[in-house]
Amino acid sequence: MGSATLKGLVPWLVALLTMAATHFLIVPILPSTLSEILVFAGINIVLAVSLNLVNGFTGQFSIGHAGFMAVGAYAAAWATLALRNAGIDLSDGTFIAQVILVGALVFGGLLSGVVGFLVGLPSLRLKGDYLAIVTLGFGEIIRVSLLNLDFLGGARGLSGIPRITSFLLVYLCVVVTVFVIWRLIRSNHGRALLAVREDEVAAESMGVNTTQAKVRAFAIGAFFAGIAGGLYGHYLTILSPAAFDFNRSFEIVIMVVLGGMGSLSGSVVAAVLLTLLREYLRDLAEYTQVDLRMIIYSLILIGLMLLRPNGLLGTRELKDFWRRRPTGKSA
Repeated sequence: MGSATLKGLVPWLVALLTMAATHFLIVPILPSTLSEILVFAGINIVLAVSLNLVNGFTGQFSIGHAGFMAVGAYAAAWATLALRNAGIDLSDGTFIAQVILVGALVFGGLLSGVVGFLVGLPSLRLKGDYLAIVTLGFGEIIRVSLLNLDFLGGARGLSGIPRITSFLLVYLCVVVTVFVIWRLIRSNHGRALLAVREDEVAAESMGVNTTQAKVRAFAIGAFFAGIAGGLYGHYLTILSPAAFDFNRSFEIVIMVVLGGMGSLSGSVVAAVLLTLLREYLRDLAEYTQVDLRMIIYSLILIGLMLLRPNGLLGTRELKDFWRRRPTGKSA
């Protein structure tokens, strides 16, 4: 492994060490409300970054990401409930519970990835609004199916899920998700995705299998959405089909658009900002007895399109703002 590769891994190792130190030193003394917000922010980061792979880096327009999240959430919850019913101790904080949860997350993510592949293979031959309609329809199919599956709780929801999602595991998934997608978009496969985004016809003329590239991005994005769903279910301990409706998909799309389609840093920043905004709006809704979240989200989008149509960061990353500018005078 070359020195350049090792140097590139340093920020990720620092992120892992910071995350572990925060989990063991800071999280135990935080108020429970703030700790909960941080967990939901991490889950939203995974969702936003995974959708950005499809919408931002591949140039497609999917608005059914909550459907993949639902598949992963229910699959992971079903797996852990089956193991607990078999007599395995899944008490919060035990090492075996964390190991089993990792396995359940991978299971839910893989199932979501398979579903994403099956949905993406025929639908990604479409473009623009047609693709958006298909993905929206898929999300509704998943939601309605869950309403009618009695072994998954049906309309009552799936309850009794062990609460074994930890801050450490959530942010481990955040680092892994961002790292994998960061590496992907800088690989040959990633350059193919970027070529599809810039000009699909030109990419095809250069030998890029555009359908294969789009389906690959769709499946990978669905895999990480399933991971986020599993974390979500094992934190709330109850799952309801209503939690994965169109509004949930719309929130994830807003995170991607707000941060910048094609910016991993932008997705992270937007996910954190909208998570904080959602929690503060919850207090406002209790005071006014009206849920104003979607109205305010829509106003944010309108203002963003007028003031910064490319999002907060556009296609740039945070490190692009830190680069030292040349100080020499031009001739």
